[in-house]
Amino acid sequence: MAFYDEMAVMALEMITEFGQPVTISKTEPGEYDPETGGDTPGSTIEQTAQGILLDFTGQEFQNNSLIKQGDKKLKIAAQGLKWVPDLLNKVIIQGRTWSIVPPLKEVNPAGTPILYELQVRS
Repeated sequence: MAFYDEMAVMALEMITEFGQPVTISKTEPGEYDPETGGDTPGSTIEQTAQGILLDFTGQEFQNNSLIKQGDKKLKIAAQGLKWVPDLLNKVIIQGRTWSIVPPLKEVNPAGTPILYELQVRS
């Protein structure tokens, strides 16, 4: 196993131990229905990930004007994800739904995703 693959496994183990399960959901668009002339309803797909929800620090507020009051930082282990989170996904943590807002960071040394750092807003 390569070094960064081991780091991805270690990140998952650490976040699982000290974090919590989070649900990432995305809506797949419906397909065109020629009989009705419109799109069929889309479907929602979910995956469970391991994450740590953190507050932003005062220094981060000073350096980044995109952070709003109430925003949180969510670190998600990349290992075992079915798909990569994107800005159109929603995240459910302890029954509360959060939107992902820019920036979305991927820690990816040498092409091996280790974790994703998301800014989330409810």
